[in-house]
Amino acid sequence: MSVDLATVKRVARLSRLAVSDEEAARMEGELNTILGFVEQLDEVDVTGVEPMTSVTPMAMKKRVDQVTDGDKAADVVANAPASDEGFFLVPKVVE
Repeated sequence: MSVDLATVKRVARLSRLAVSDEEAARMEGELNTILGFVEQLDEVDVTGVEPMTSVTPMAMKKRVDQVTDGDKAADVVANAPASDEGFFLVPKVVE
């Protein structure tokens, strides 16, 4: 796949970039070089290669999935103007 000058200008406009004709011509060559490299990567046979997240093998760190109240009820209501037994007290607004 290769890009032409019109495509470069369209991408620049969509990206909200002000590009002169000289810059667009230079970018056309650079983008075609990048796309040529990507096409080379398509030629590599990757059948049987496992997807990986890192170049070194490692196990993901996982925490135990258990439900708790966090033991932070007193900290949560510490700065409240009024609280009672771990709950916020608010003035009555509906009569």
